[in-house]
Amino acid sequence: MPKIVADVMSHNPVVVKPETPLQEAIKILAERRISGLPVVDNDGKLLGIISETDLMWQETGVTPPAYIMFLDSVIYLQNPTAYDRDLHKALGQTVGEVMSKNPVTITPEESVKQAAQLMHDRKIHRLPVLDDAGQVIGILTRGDIIRAMAAS
Repeated sequence: MPKIVADVMSHNPVVVKPETPLQEAIKILAERRISGLPVVDNDGKLLGIISETDLMWQETGVTPPAYIMFLDSVIYLQNPTAYDRDLHKALGQTVGEVMSKNPVTITPEESVKQAAQLMHDRKIHRLPVLDDAGQVIGILTRGDIIRAMAAS
């Protein structure tokens, strides 16, 4: 019988709130040796996720998009919206300012195979697991899937 997400996910994951100071989230990630945290509201509903990728902007900074001036007009050669988002992440001081919104999620009843395919297709490293009410009840990482494969 194929395994389902509930069989291999990490239960009761550490979560943070949008108002959590960024330094506190960084400390949690480092101390627990994890690469991402679900961000939830006061009711435990998922708002976003903060990952190492989101935090890299804090260290690297942001390069303004290339542009040209033509007749006193600025013409961007790249999408300036992406620059605005990245700048916000680089300067953010709270989890809510830096987190990725609308993360890909999964339910506990889905198969591990479906979860692995979703992670591969979307190039993501973790999936928050939500119950029917939209509350975070677990997290499934690539490591969880690998450990399940090794146990088979």
